[in-house]
Amino acid sequence: MSLDEQFKTVSDTVKNWSKKPSNDENLALYSLFKQANFGDVNIPQPSGMVESAKWKAWSGRKGMSADEAKKQYIDLANQWQAKYA
Repeated sequence: MSLDEQFKTVSDTVKNWSKKPSNDENLALYSLFKQANFGDVNIPQPSGMVESAKWKAWSGRKGMSADEAKKQYIDLANQWQAKYA
């Protein structure tokens, strides 16, 4: 299975977890997902608390390649699978 196929499979699985990860864990997954799909943050920082936290998390991945973001996302999701599935 290719990296893209693995990433798609794992991200689909994460969407269906029965329990919600902590805010920090959610931000880690979110930022890796955005970096993998869109590259470096490409929008201005929003003013809302939640939106700003998401933006900051994604911005913290600046310069990371899409493939590296996908690998890290897969690794984190696999580590947390038993905890949240």
